[in-house]
Amino acid sequence: MKLIFIYNANSGKRNAYLDSLHKVISPKTYPCSLCDITYGVFKIRPEWKAFRESSNLDMQFYHIDEFNDAYPDSKDIFQYPIVLKEEATGLAEFISKKELDALKDDRELIDLIQDKVNQSQAAH
Repeated sequence: MKLIFIYNANSGKRNAYLDSLHKVISPKTYPCSLCDITYGVFKIRPEWKAFRESSNLDMQFYHIDEFNDAYPDSKDIFQYPIVLKEEATGLAEFISKKELDALKDDRELIDLIQDKVNQSQAAH
């Protein structure tokens, strides 16, 4: 199973700087819960980094502009941030924006990913 993580942000150093500034100045209005729970102001959260490095899941990470370039047929279909799974029939929602917005931290995200992967594997 391939998981595709799409941040509600665009790529590039300028955008990263503006996103970091937004997190500091107005964290309640920051539009990317996935960014917020996996990254601190300047770097990846250690537990999330360890999970990514130790997991045997195929995970790809995109900003909106990168995702639109890689998957042009999926442009403007999803609400970001989102985690998709790639299936033979195409892309399907794996973790919704609403679910991501409800998470408090990277540990909850890791647990949710593991639970959903286990459910998916049990169903097949």
